Amino acid sequence: MEVTARAPGKIILAGEHAVVHGYTAVASSIDLYTVFSIRLRSEDDDTVKLKLNDIGLDFSWSVRRIKEVLSHLGSPFSSTPTSCSLETIKSLATLVDEQSFPETKIGLASGVYAFLWLYTSILGFKPATVTVSSELPVGAGLGSSAAYCVSLSAALLALSDSVKLDVSQKGWSMFNESEAELVNKWAFEGEKIIHGKPSGVDNSVSTFGNVIKFKSGVMTRVNSNMPLRMLITNTKVGRDTKALVANVSARKSRHPDAMCSVLNAIEAISDEWSTIIQSHAVDDLYLSANEEKLRELMEMNQGLLLSIGVSHASIENVLQTSMKYKLASKLTGAGGGGCVLTLLPTHISGEVIDKLVEELGSFGFQSFTAGIGGKGVQISFDHSS
Repeated sequence: MEVTARAPGKIILAGEHAVVHGYTAVASSIDLYTVFSIRLRSEDDDTVKLKLNDIGLDFSWSVRRIKEVLSHLGSPFSSTPTSCSLETIKSLATLVDEQSFPETKIGLASGVYAFLWLYTSILGFKPATVTVSSELPVGAGLGSSAAYCVSLSAALLALSDSVKLDVSQKGWSMFNESEAELVNKWAFEGEKIIHGKPSGVDNSVSTFGNVIKFKSGVMTRVNSNMPLRMLITNTKVGRDTKALVANVSARKSRHPDAMCSVLNAIEAISDEWSTIIQSHAVDDLYLSANEEKLRELMEMNQGLLLSIGVSHASIENVLQTSMKYKLASKLTGAGGGGCVLTLLPTHISGEVIDKLVEELGSFGFQSFTAGIGGKGVQISFDHSS
């Protein structure tokens, strides 16, 4: 039997940077997924194979070697996720160093550490073939590492004894609340291996889907009742998140009153966003009015992000281009490059979107449309193997 799990990426609709200073942010799932498939092999085949389809890398370890290096982990699987120790990270590094890891892709090594650690912690030392593919660009602020950790944790848990799933079901199915919580906790531990100190927002959005409000470490799930679509444009400009966050803090200490007003304004936008998307549209007119409100909020939010110093020439190019089509855009995530969101009203024609995508492409940007606030992690079983 093969088990497949898919988990969505995320965008921040409002409140990035402000959230670091204790104000509200609103994050949402998008219908672009990372997919893990795991097929257990017979016990006499002694290998764990990992195939990273999108980057064309394949890894293979003998179960004997993994046991040798990770013997200090003791018995696999405790239903309560534990954190990966520094000692274990060193052991994982040994296993990854034994593979021919191309120098240009070395930044992805932590993702392989997370794989090995989650795999052995949840499933123990079982031979298997694992494949992963993703629609999410890496390092663009769309939660690709969280979707990776969530879909991996979900697939592994589905094969373990710790969750009870109906394997006879056809198509995609969801975890129940407590099982999804377990997936989320394991995924968070994987995120820690990759990022050090993640906030937990990305993996929570990827696990539970829909929309989440986040303030001072407290998450509140929001049910969006608005069918929203965004054009997401990846400027492909890399950025240093830590440096951007530090620059905002420095500006706040130089101009405490002005920055406090800006961050309060950003929080007001976050709160209004979550109120609007929870309202049920009674007719087209009401929906259009709400879309217009969101458009204005995006414009205001981007202006405030510009004022705290996190915009970038590439982001401004996207804003100017979308403005020609009377569409509002804002950066999402850390800024300084990365991705930009453009709200696509319900009645926009495909022709206009195509023209906009073509024009953005002339800058070397990559754009794709995504539905906002869909389902979280899902699982499916294939018995044909």
